[in-house]
Amino acid sequence: MNSSQTAAAAAAAPKEPVLVALGERIRLLRARRGMTRRDLAHQSNVSERHLANLEMGTGNASVLVLEQLAQTLGCSLAALVSDPLTCSPEGEQILELLRDQPPAALQLALETLKQSLSSGPADPSRYRRIALIGLRGAGKSTLGKMLADAMGLPFVEITREIEHIAGCKPSEVHALYGATAYRRYEFRALEEVLKREAEAVIASPGGLVSETRTFNLLLSRCFTVWLRATPEDHMQRVIEQGDLRPMAGRSEAMDDLRRILAGRSELYARADVSYDTSGKTLKQSYRGLRDLLAASVEHATTGAGD
Repeated sequence: MNSSQTAAAAAAAPKEPVLVALGERIRLLRARRGMTRRDLAHQSNVSERHLANLEMGTGNASVLVLEQLAQTLGCSLAALVSDPLTCSPEGEQILELLRDQPPAALQLALETLKQSLSSGPADPSRYRRIALIGLRGAGKSTLGKMLADAMGLPFVEITREIEHIAGCKPSEVHALYGATAYRRYEFRALEEVLKREAEAVIASPGGLVSETRTFNLLLSRCFTVWLRATPEDHMQRVIEQGDLRPMAGRSEAMDDLRRILAGRSELYARADVSYDTSGKTLKQSYRGLRDLLAASVEHATTGAGD
């Protein structure tokens, strides 16, 4: 049997459910961080071939390999191979209650938990800070600057704050110190912006939503807007900016972008509101976003409909 026949036989063989689930989890976490398989393999020092087998549910891995992947993906080993909540009887009960519930019921449960676990009343300044989230090419910088100018507010880009704190560009932080250090800088940058600016329009990095602690801080202290667009529009706008990072020179760029968007959409959807900029001119996008914000913030702050 030649190598291609061996590979085909392996692919056709029954897969262990636990390995399939592990592969799906790795792919999801990788997509949320906007990492290609090659990037993850390189940063975690795991061979790309071995990683490919893991993601397809056909490979087994030592605990040390899984720990390397977990560190690179910014999660615990337990979170990579299982649900952390299952570590306690109470967690198991919570998961069982939520299992198979429809999205509407899960959203209600989430809001109830957030209110129950809150250490105090909602931050009233949240509605004076407008935070834009979404992939590159959604219009966060351009529309954010226009909104800030029109509202007479400071415009803040978290990537610029990271650069100021670190003394180098975010890409250099990644290259020199790794993803873990970058996440620390990102959280610190957001903290400092929130302390400094009582009112502002904030443009956040596209991958910020994949960091639970940082994203929760943003959600709790800002009124968040997910700027949406089709993958095609995202790509075209990035090309027009003359920057294809982190996908420059890759023939599978569109596939990577679709995968990243699919992996993060569930997180982006946690924003207070969303606005689709696809098929709109810059002027149309600005006016639509401005009107949506005015109506949404007024509703939230006046308690309309109570």
